[in-house]
Amino acid sequence: MPDTKHTFAHALRALALQALGVMIILAALPSAAFSDNRPLSVPDNAHKKSYGGGWQCDQAFKEVRGACEPIKVPANGYLTNSTYNRGWECSHGFREVRDTCIAIALPKHAYLNSLGDRWECNRGYQQVDDTCKKIKVPKNGYLADFASGSGWQCNRGFRIVKAECVAVQIPANGYFVEGSYGRGWECERGYQSDGTACNAVRIPANGYFAGSSSTTGWKCERGFTEVDEACIAVIVPDNAHLDYSGNNWECNRPYRKRQDTCEPS
Repeated sequence: MPDTKHTFAHALRALALQALGVMIILAALPSAAFSDNRPLSVPDNAHKKSYGGGWQCDQAFKEVRGACEPIKVPANGYLTNSTYNRGWECSHGFREVRDTCIAIALPKHAYLNSLGDRWECNRGYQQVDDTCKKIKVPKNGYLADFASGSGWQCNRGFRIVKAECVAVQIPANGYFVEGSYGRGWECERGYQSDGTACNAVRIPANGYFAGSSSTTGWKCERGFTEVDEACIAVIVPDNAHLDYSGNNWECNRPYRKRQDTCEPS
């Protein structure tokens, strides 16, 4: 009976020799057998790319259906470095209109912007259609930093009323406040507005000035409550304490309120 181990080892050795022979044959074959060495077809006015494969059009040409055609630059235009899109831009002071570059017409009191592709109005003027109109600043007004809107603002102490700067009438014990809305003034501390005047806030004993946070202009100190424009001491019954506001009371737990007393629940 043949030795099984010896037969298996002999078969493995034969397979290894066959594989080695195939590798030697493959190494001896020219590289052309595994690569496409066909020459790259580069159209006229093009060149091979410096990296990667393929080709690209020379400067002043652009690709059109596999060919490189010259870029048509209109008068007052110039070539860009891009071979994509149209490949040209209009010169400073010109703008594109239907593949042509036409001069930008400057109205009176205008100048070309830094890019040279549109115009802007001089300070003191604002654009109205295709012209620069002088901004009419009313008395007690001044030119604003931007020409948008009216193009002007009112001096301090004045406010805009129907395209005019009208003085804000500040009552005694009041002061001017900035803003396009409202009456343009507020009352000094200790005073409250009735719409036209600043009236002194009368604060009762055990009260303090509260300003606009109270309709009366004042509130009671902690431990007191408002009764008929006065601050009356809060009477805290047994088993109770002042509540979060400090102007009323509530029962301790587990007591519950029964009229003016705290009773067990």
